[in-house]
Amino acid sequence: MNKIPIGISSCLLGQPVRYDGGHKLDSYITGTLAQYFDLIPFCPEVAIGMGTPRPTIQLVKTGDGIRSLGVKNADMDVTESLQGYADRQKQAHGSLCGYILKKDSPSCGMERVKVYSNNQPQKIGIGIYAEIMMRNHPLLPVEEEGRLGDPRLRENFIQRVYVLHRWKQLLAEGLSPSRLTRFHARHKLIVMSHDSTIELGQLLASVTKSNVGDVAQTYIAQLMKTLKKVASRKSHVNVLQHIQGYLKKELEADDKAELYELIERYRQGEVPLIVPLTLIKHHFRKNPDPYSEDSYYMSPYPQALQLINSL
Repeated sequence: MNKIPIGISSCLLGQPVRYDGGHKLDSYITGTLAQYFDLIPFCPEVAIGMGTPRPTIQLVKTGDGIRSLGVKNADMDVTESLQGYADRQKQAHGSLCGYILKKDSPSCGMERVKVYSNNQPQKIGIGIYAEIMMRNHPLLPVEEEGRLGDPRLRENFIQRVYVLHRWKQLLAEGLSPSRLTRFHARHKLIVMSHDSTIELGQLLASVTKSNVGDVAQTYIAQLMKTLKKVASRKSHVNVLQHIQGYLKKELEADDKAELYELIERYRQGEVPLIVPLTLIKHHFRKNPDPYSEDSYYMSPYPQALQLINSL
């Protein structure tokens, strides 16, 4: 299977593109994620000709808004150059299914980048390049390498990458009301695990051949926005109990009790999500259910990534 394309700050791959000629090699990204994703590097500061090594820059609050200025030479303003590079890469970014940015970077930081005002920093900024890239591609899952150390944030990001990848495959195959409806059916439990109050199915109730394009645009925008909300233990319990309902007629009393106990232990934080899910999959192998087998909630990404082992 072809690897899924993901943009990434070049320094995280070990490329010596930092201001001091160094790098910030991330072993999880290069050792684990690289097995599944085609990591496409971008370094906006090198791309606009700043060179390596180079003068450091910082975000500064000015009368003209937040600018990217030289630390030692405030007359060096690279704001427009970084913005222009992001815009020139719009088509390349459009082929991606996710992006991993370097935290704290005045060019690439996703959030909480230092912005200086009267020489006093506040962590309120977004990297100049990153801001334009994210504005141009609001559906794109974006995360910083530092936040990938959090199991819930890591799982959330990779799950969104796979959802967007499947969406792009759907578009490549050709949109139709039936394909769009099936796409939602296969992702419905995933949506429920992020926000049980949203009902995207209502949006699809009026889809026809003539309006499928417009409905699809609204649908994917709402879907990706919903998936940004990190799934909670409570919401996963709701989904597990929902799935349990499909087995209520097939399981013996002792099997029901065992499954109930594991879900309860997960709710209490005693076992990870993979434990009740593994038992549920076992029961579905013995008692097949077409809807559950078709749902991506059961297998949203390669199991070898072990993302739910820590949830």
